[in-house]
Amino acid sequence: MIQNSNEEHIRNGCTDMWNAFMVHGADFVLGSDIPVCPCTAKDIPHKLISYVEAKHLHKINHKSNPDYHIDAYVHFYIDDQKFDGPRSSIWLYPYKALEVLRHFSGVITVDFSTNADFPDPIKRYNTYRMRAYGFWLGSQGISVINNVRWGTEETWDYCFDGIPYNSIVAIGTVASGINKLENRPDFETGLFKMIEVLKPHTIIVYGSANYDCFKKLTDIGIRIISFPSDTSLAFVSKKGGPHV
Repeated sequence: MIQNSNEEHIRNGCTDMWNAFMVHGADFVLGSDIPVCPCTAKDIPHKLISYVEAKHLHKINHKSNPDYHIDAYVHFYIDDQKFDGPRSSIWLYPYKALEVLRHFSGVITVDFSTNADFPDPIKRYNTYRMRAYGFWLGSQGISVINNVRWGTEETWDYCFDGIPYNSIVAIGTVASGINKLENRPDFETGLFKMIEVLKPHTIIVYGSANYDCFKKLTDIGIRIISFPSDTSLAFVSKKGGPHV
């Protein structure tokens, strides 16, 4: 269920400590208060690059060509300190990040970590931030695809909130544990729960999708598009062989 946002009176002199401006005009999911982040992407990405690489390309290009454009979607499947550290935080300095992101074809919404050993309030807060930041980017004219993160069963009452049904979504398999047989059942259970709740027609996978669970999704008509991770590409370059 969705509730509309209400504009409240703000006392003079107050500072927006929680980036409430990001969800101005957003709808919220009843119960969790997580903002709805529409998928604004019209096309499938041709390429994915990390936020670190995007910043590097921006540094090279923006002085000589302030209106440069690179046909790639920016992802955040990297360590949190590389985009949410004290000096590099896109949450603390969102407009600085926007100056980088606006030069690319689109963004996979931010992968704020929700690790299993995190306290529950932090996992909920980071889920909120994923949707809030994604909604704001969409409101700034950026093409957005929702990143989906889930944990074990206790996260399922909120971790899919704010993502539209029957849309394009993105997930990361790097560091997901799927490559280890003992962890794979947890990943697959969450994946199939995501399918049940969100019913996406297309899933962008950052990392390998060479697992039976993705074949099962293909067999029921869900489009799976896999992009190799930076680690995989580096390994291929070093070995001179094909990536998996």
